[in-house]
Amino acid sequence: MDNRPIGIFDSGLGGITVLNELKKTLPQENYIYLGDTLNFPYGSKTKEQIIEFSEKNTQYLKSQNVKMIVIACGTATSQALDEIKSKYNIYIEGIIEPTVDYVKNEKITKIGVIGTEGTIKSGAWGKYLKLKIPNIEVINQACPILAEIVEENKAKTKEAQDAIHNYMKIFKENNVKNLILGCTHYSIIEELIKKEFDYDVNLINTGNTIASKIKQELTKRKMLNKANQNNIKIVVSKYEKGFEKSIKNLLKSAKTLDITYFN
Repeated sequence: MDNRPIGIFDSGLGGITVLNELKKTLPQENYIYLGDTLNFPYGSKTKEQIIEFSEKNTQYLKSQNVKMIVIACGTATSQALDEIKSKYNIYIEGIIEPTVDYVKNEKITKIGVIGTEGTIKSGAWGKYLKLKIPNIEVINQACPILAEIVEENKAKTKEAQDAIHNYMKIFKENNVKNLILGCTHYSIIEELIKKEFDYDVNLINTGNTIASKIKQELTKRKMLNKANQNNIKIVVSKYEKGFEKSIKNLLKSAKTLDITYFN
């Protein structure tokens, strides 16, 4: 048994969707979630900046004695995961590889990917998909403002509707029926995205795929916590008005919830 917490980081609130999926799959575990709100959004930053932020987040989580780290951020996964893995002696997993494994297992041959500008520019999704599924057709679409819309609680605005409408055009034109939500913020507006299609579309939530992967790894490494503690610590790098309310709205029940701030 290992009752140390699982560490999770993202650029803001979006990764809480991953935390919720982890809690559903591993309800007995303790968690520390770090939202780097000071540097949000990551999607518009350089690769060097994203690596710098990711290193700082990893160092903080390691200082909290976590047993593994989940990068609940598409941009950080696509541009910093390999760098971070090579520097730190701890198991670290991002959202891309577990999702690619899901796509392969489902025998999907045509896939759409939406993500931040940085994620799409990196080409990471296409690279990993084609590495494991050589004949797959991948259609990418950068969605520069969607994460900001979610973070600023503007999901019900006309701005959000117009953005989703424009971003989804390429997938409707190509009759894409499987779509990866390549930024964890997008799971929060999953229903709005679905409504944009006049046919059934399978929206692939990266939180689901990574939760399954983490359970496998904890089991394999004999690191499961069997004490059923379920304590959650939320840490953010910049104070935001109404942040606590937003977190509590997004986060399902936990035995203990502690929200703190750090620079």
